[in-house]
Amino acid sequence: MDNRKKQPIPSWIKKKVFISENYNYVKEVLEEFKINTVCVSAVCPNIYECFSRKYVTFMILGNVCTRNCKFCGVKKGKPEKVDEKEGEKIASAVRKLNMKYVVITSVTRDDLPDGGASHYNSVIRKVKETGAFVEVLIPDFKGKIENLKIVMEARPDVISHNVETVPSLYPVIRQKANYKISLKVIEEAKKNGFITKSGFMLGLGETRKEVFKMMEDLINSGCDYLVVGQYLKPSENAIEVKEFVSPEFFEEIKEIGKKMGFKNVFAGTFYRSSYMAENLLK
Repeated sequence: MDNRKKQPIPSWIKKKVFISENYNYVKEVLEEFKINTVCVSAVCPNIYECFSRKYVTFMILGNVCTRNCKFCGVKKGKPEKVDEKEGEKIASAVRKLNMKYVVITSVTRDDLPDGGASHYNSVIRKVKETGAFVEVLIPDFKGKIENLKIVMEARPDVISHNVETVPSLYPVIRQKANYKISLKVIEEAKKNGFITKSGFMLGLGETRKEVFKMMEDLINSGCDYLVVGQYLKPSENAIEVKEFVSPEFFEEIKEIGKKMGFKNVFAGTFYRSSYMAENLLK
């Protein structure tokens, strides 16, 4: 039994939960088309709010990841067979929910020759047929630029890739990822003319100095928009929260980020990569 004393949860780490008719309707639509969302799979604290606005973040390539990041609530293990009709299903859901801004992400599929890039391409094209603005939150494709180019050929409106945490914590938090590769993904997307976006979590053991250095790295890599949130443990097997970050520090990050040159910064306890994504670009 773990007898280590856990941190008391401060008052700001609370979110009101309400279930509306829209929430139930969104669940019905997702079930109808057998669509995965990161909202459900990653145990997002904003799910009730977003579903109530008929807003979801679609997760393609199955719901089982080939990596084992210690912060993530998504299932790990042997991945599922790729659903070739996934793009059509998501496009149908987008129309039914009348979504104008769509975020598409995925599990990481290191088992596939192109990391799932061609599937991303297909899904993006199908969703763009609905007339929606499309943002993709992509994996690193092991740094293979040829796979990133396959995604870019479908011309999503925004390319997002998260660095997740400071480089010193990668050996613990993201053993199969590489910080420099993540920066390279953002750099390549910007070089090819795309709006770029990234995000990371606080409360994993990072220092202030490391946070601001990472923000400088992102700016230098061509990152336009930044999202910063509080890490909240999504499952029993996930790493423990090391610190509950104060709202004041999130405000400081916003101010400093804008001075650094980010076009906009969303920073706060419950901010996640795709939370209120359509408002970040305003």
